[in-house]
Amino acid sequence: MTLHWERQVLLRPEDVPPSRSDWEVIGVFNPGVAVVDGQVMLLVRVAERPRERRAGYVALPRWDAAQGFLVDWVSESDVEAIDSRIVRIRSTGLVRLTFVSHLRLARHTPSATVAWVGDVRLEPSAEWEEFGVEDPRITRIGDRYWITYVAVSRHGAATALASTVDFRGFERHGIIFPPENKDVVLFPEQIGGHYVALHRPTTATPFSRPAMWLARSNDLLHWGRHEPLFAGESDWEDERVGAGPPPIRVVDGWLEIYHGNRRPARPGEVGCYQAAAMLLDADNPTRIRGRSVAPILAPSEPYEQSGFVPHVVFPTGVTLHDDTLAVYYGAGDTYTAVAKTSLRALIDQLQRL
Repeated sequence: MTLHWERQVLLRPEDVPPSRSDWEVIGVFNPGVAVVDGQVMLLVRVAERPRERRAGYVALPRWDAAQGFLVDWVSESDVEAIDSRIVRIRSTGLVRLTFVSHLRLARHTPSATVAWVGDVRLEPSAEWEEFGVEDPRITRIGDRYWITYVAVSRHGAATALASTVDFRGFERHGIIFPPENKDVVLFPEQIGGHYVALHRPTTATPFSRPAMWLARSNDLLHWGRHEPLFAGESDWEDERVGAGPPPIRVVDGWLEIYHGNRRPARPGEVGCYQAAAMLLDADNPTRIRGRSVAPILAPSEPYEQSGFVPHVVFPTGVTLHDDTLAVYYGAGDTYTAVAKTSLRALIDQLQRL
C-alpha cells in the first residue's frame, strides 16, 4: 500500500492569548495527546516573549518564584545569537532562551477543523523550570494520565513527570531524568513486570552518534537498567534522534514514531526535523524488528517549511482508530498540526530486521 498523509493545522499562535498583555505568543506546538470520552486532549507548548523592544538590549524572559513571569534585559554587546531560539551570554559563556514556555490544554474532535483552547495550564513552579516547561508526552496507565515534559533552567534541560485523572489539575512528581535528557516517553503497560521508557541523553563528548536509550522502573519515579536502543544511521538523523509520541501497541509489536534531525548546513540554522517509524518487539522492546529506511513524514507544507524554526516536523502525540493513525506534531516550532494515514500501509513500509 502507498503511504499517503492528510495534513491539517489545528492551532496557530493567534488562537492562544498570551500570559501577559505586553507579551506575544510565537508558537503553539509539540502537543501531548490523550483521548478522553471521544475527544482528543492536546496539552500544547505555548512559547511567548515580550513585545517591547529596547534599543541596545535583548529581552530574555523567565519565571521567578516571587514575581512570576519577568524579563531580563541584557546588553546586545554581551549577547551572541546562536540561532532563533538561543543566545550565548559573552561574559559567562552560558546560554539563554529567547522565549519562555508553558503548557496549555486544548480539545479537538475529529470533525472539527481547529482545536478549542481552554483555561487549564501547566506553568513553571520550581527553579528547575525557570526557563519554561516544554514538549509534553502523555501516556495513560490504568486510570491515570502520566505526562513527561522538559524542565528548562540554569541547571540544564531535564525531564520531569506530572499526572492527572481528569485534566482539570495536575500532580507534579519532580525530575525523573536529570540534565541533559529529553524526549522521554512511557510505554502504556508494564513489560516483564517493569515500567519502560525511551529517553534521549545528550552527551557533550561525541564518542558516538546521537541515540535513543531505554530504561526500566518499578514505580515510574526511579529509573535504571539503562541501555542504548538506536543511534541514527542516515544523514537525515545525524544531529539527533529521539522518541516522538509514546509507543502504541499493534499486532506486530510496539510502533514508535520517532524524530531525526539533520546536522545544520550553516551557522544560525537548526537543521531539518523529520519523522520516521520503528517496530519494537512486544516482549523485548530492546529488539528492533523493523524500521523505515527513509523519513515517513517530512516538512513539505508551507507551515512546516517556515516559522519560528523552519523545516520542522516534530511528532509528539498519536491516536489510532480502526486503521487510521493520526500523528499530532509541531510544525515549524509555530503550529500544532495533525497528519493521518493508514496504519497498515505504514507498517507494510517498514524494513524488517
